[in-house]
Amino acid sequence: MPVDAAETSGMTVGQAASRLGVTVRTLHHWDEVGLASPSLRTHSGYRLYTATDIARLQRAVVYREVGVPLDTIRELLHAQTVDPTVALRTQRHQVQERIARLNEMIEGLDRMIRAHEQGILLTVEEQAAIFGPDWEPESVLRARERWGDTPQWAQYAERAAARGPDEWKAIVEANATLESDLGRAMQDGVVPGSAEANRLAERHREAFNAYFHLTHEMQVCLGRMYQEDAGFTAHYDRVRPGLAAWLGRVIDANAQAHGIDPSTATWR
Repeated sequence: MPVDAAETSGMTVGQAASRLGVTVRTLHHWDEVGLASPSLRTHSGYRLYTATDIARLQRAVVYREVGVPLDTIRELLHAQTVDPTVALRTQRHQVQERIARLNEMIEGLDRMIRAHEQGILLTVEEQAAIFGPDWEPESVLRARERWGDTPQWAQYAERAAARGPDEWKAIVEANATLESDLGRAMQDGVVPGSAEANRLAERHREAFNAYFHLTHEMQVCLGRMYQEDAGFTAHYDRVRPGLAAWLGRVIDANAQAHGIDPSTATWR
C-alpha cells in the first residue's frame, strides 16, 4: 500500500510486514519489547502503523541487518540524546572483527580442502628436505586414490592440515628412531610375543596416531601389507634384512595378546 494511504488510514501488521520484508511475528515481537509499536487503532480495535511508524521500522530493519542488537536499536529509535554514528561505528568495528574471524575460518577450510586433496601441505622442496631424497611426493596421491574415501584418510587430512614443516620433521625423526629400535631388537633376537616385542608393537601402533587412529586389527592388516607390498618390504628390509616379516610376526603376536585372531583380522 502506498505511504500516503498509511498516513490517512494506516497499515495493518500484515501490510507493514510485507512492505518491510519481515514477518508478522517479527513485528509483533518488536511491539512487545517496545521497539516499534503501531500508533493508530481502528474502531474495531485493530492497530495500524502510520507512515511515521513505517519510517521508524525501516530504520530498525536496517540496523538489524547490520547486526545492531535490539536493545541498542531501541535506544537509537527512541532516545534523542543517542548519537547514531557512535553506535554504528561500534557495530562496524564488531563487523570487521567478525569478518576477520570468518576469513580465518575460510583459510582453515582451504587448508583442510588442500589436505584432503594433497595429503601433505608442504612444497616439493620441503618434502625432499624432511622425508629424504628417496621420497616420492606422488606416493601421497597414490595413497589418496587408494584410501581417499576412508575415515582414516579423513583423519589423516585433518591432522595434516594443521601441520607444518617442524611437526612433520618431528614425526619423521620419531619414525626413524622406532625403525632403528625395531631393527636392533630383531638383531638381538627379541622373540615375537615377548614383553619387549609387544612394547615395540604398541610403539608402532601409537606412532600411527600422528596419521590416524589404528586399532590392533588394522595394525595386523598393515603387517600383512608390509610383507605383501614390495615397496614396503624393501623399505623395512633396508633397515634390517627380514625386518618386514619379523615385524609382521611381532604385530600378530601382540594382537593375539589383545584377543585378536590375526587370521581373521580386518580393517576395522
